[in-house]
This record gives sequence, C-alpha cells and structure tokens, in this order.
Amino acid sequence: MKKNKRLTTSHKVTKKNNRNKIILMILIPIMILVLAGVTYGAKLYAEAKKTVDDSYYALDRDKVASKNTDVKVNPIEDTISVLIMGIDDDSVRQIGSARTDALIYLTINPKEHKINMVSIPRDSYTPIISSKYSGKDKINAAYTYGEEQATIETVENLLNVPINYYVTFNFESFLEIVNALGGVNVDVPVSFTDINTLGDGEVHLEKGEQLLNGEQALALARTRHIDNDVKRGERQQLIIQAIVDKAMNIGSITKYSDVIKAAGKNMRTNLKFNEMLSIAQTGLDGKYTFNSYLFDWTDFELGDASMVELYEDSVDFISHRFRVSLGLEEPNEQDVEGYQFVTNGYSQYKSTNSNNSWSDLDDSNSNSNNN
Repeated sequence: MKKNKRLTTSHKVTKKNNRNKIILMILIPIMILVLAGVTYGAKLYAEAKKTVDDSYYALDRDKVASKNTDVKVNPIEDTISVLIMGIDDDSVRQIGSARTDALIYLTINPKEHKINMVSIPRDSYTPIISSKYSGKDKINAAYTYGEEQATIETVENLLNVPINYYVTFNFESFLEIVNALGGVNVDVPVSFTDINTLGDGEVHLEKGEQLLNGEQALALARTRHIDNDVKRGERQQLIIQAIVDKAMNIGSITKYSDVIKAAGKNMRTNLKFNEMLSIAQTGLDGKYTFNSYLFDWTDFELGDASMVELYEDSVDFISHRFRVSLGLEEPNEQDVEGYQFVTNGYSQYKSTNSNNSWSDLDDSNSNSNNN
C-alpha cells in the first residue's frame, strides 16, 4: 500500500500548500480585497460596489443566520472563516458546474494578521451533507447535490468547523484579470512548453524576467511537467505577488475597472461590499502572514473510481488548529512552537496503488515545522 505518510505541515507563504490550482482558488478574493483597499474615485467605488452587489448570492443558511444575533461576526474584529470554491465553468455568470474543481478553507484573524488555510483534495471520500443525497462520495460531488450550501455543510462536517462566508468563481477569470492588468512581470524560473487551456495549442516560455499575458501566467502556474509540487507552489507565489504588485501600481482607473469587471462576472459570494471593505481595511493596517496545512492521505479504489482517504488523525489535528484559531478550542501540546504532527497512517480502506504527486516528493521537502 502506497501512502502519503508525511509531516502535516504549517509554514509561511513561500512554502504553503501547493496542490494544483491553489493560485486559482485564492486569486479572486485576493484581487477583490486588494482592489477594494486601493479603490479611489467615486466612479470606481460605485462600479466596484455594483460588481460585488451583482455577485452577492445568499444561501438559505445565511437567511437563518441573519435572524440569530449570536452567530454574526465582525470582519474587523473577529476571526472569520471562508470557503473558496473553484468551478470549471467558463460561461459568463453561469456558475453551475456539476462539481467543484478546487476547495480551500481559510480563517482570517484581523487582530493578529494571520491567515490559516488548507486545501481539500477534490477526490476526498466523505459523507455528503445534502437533502438530495445520503451517503459518501468524493467531496467535489457535493456541489452536484446542492451547490454552495451542500458543499459548505459537507466541509463543515468533515473539518468540524463553521464557515461564515464563501466565494465561488470559475477559472476563466484568471486569464481575464491578468489580461485586464495588461499582463504581469514574472521572473520565469525555468524554460518549458505545455498545452494551452483550450487544448488546441501550446504555450512556450523561456527562463528569465518577462511580461506574461493571462494564458502564459496560467501555464506557469499549472504546468506539472517541469518539477514537483513544491516548486509549483513557489511558481504560484511568484504570480500572486506579480498580480498584487501590478494591481497596486497600474495607476489607471480604466484598468482597475476592467479588472473589477473580470473578477465580478465570474464570481458568486455571500460577502457584502461593506464586509469586503472591512477585510481590506484590516490588510491596510498591517501585512498578513500565511500558515498552510497539508492533509496526510492515501488513495484507494472504489469500483472504477479512485478515491482519496484523509487519515482521521490528520483531519483531527488540522481541525483542532482551525478551531483554536476561531476560539472554539483551547490550545494544547499540539500548539507548542516546534510541534510536528506525524500521522499513524491508519486506513479504513484498502489501497491498491497511488499515483498522487505528493507520494513522489523526497523527505527533504517534508521537513517543515508547525509554527
């Protein structure tokens, strides 16, 4: 049985979770918050507000929560939790893909300026919480049985954590945002050639600093053929930094307007405009540090489908860390500086083979402290 039995890690942004597409999962909220923070001029402010208002989509659970004063949170003072869902759906404003292609859960602590995050493998085998389905399936199937509400409640059940807000977007927006910015300057670490997003051509990049368009930036973030997942994460950080730097310095209301439109038309969220501004305001008060967590897991076959099993003790450990960040549990010996969690590797399912890229990483890429 091949296992991904490695240290569950928490570390700074330069070594955070580098599962494929993580840059895409966090791109839209980062862009919205950056733009909200640098918005200037009545016209742009009004346009940003309208874009976010048009993207607003309240769930049934939100309507219930709005009547309960005990569960409301203040993004300026309280640690909030957000679930980000990436959907491969390129029809404008038609966010309705059958399954989520990417999931990331994060908490934002505005007082300590800390963001904790974990990427949830799309093939994770778990109970689906929905009135339309009873049983277990891949976690990305939850969207099929109830879109955002079913996905949120499934993740809450898996991690034993609350979710205050969600952001759903499709990957078309990445290309549009980079192009709306007029491209981004990136020091490409290695020369490579890979297939383009449509699958009908190639993208070739040479090593060195250069201006990338949306298609090129996406290829650099997603290619799986030039190194491993750790290096892929470093490339993704280069692009995120390039996007933020360009957004903060383009100095053109027209370009800001184009970026806001690109982000908004491909997004659905229960965050209101004033809540986004509140979060952006906390970012202006001080730079955030990022901690990222990785599940320990193995794979197994169920019928003709390949599933991911998250080791129960790994889920419990990461759940504890998030619950502590939300003030739902007290810290214990697992929260002492330098503590390193190692899974017991107990599996409920028989594993026949593992093709997951994490299994191919050498030990040197696994030695990170839980800070």
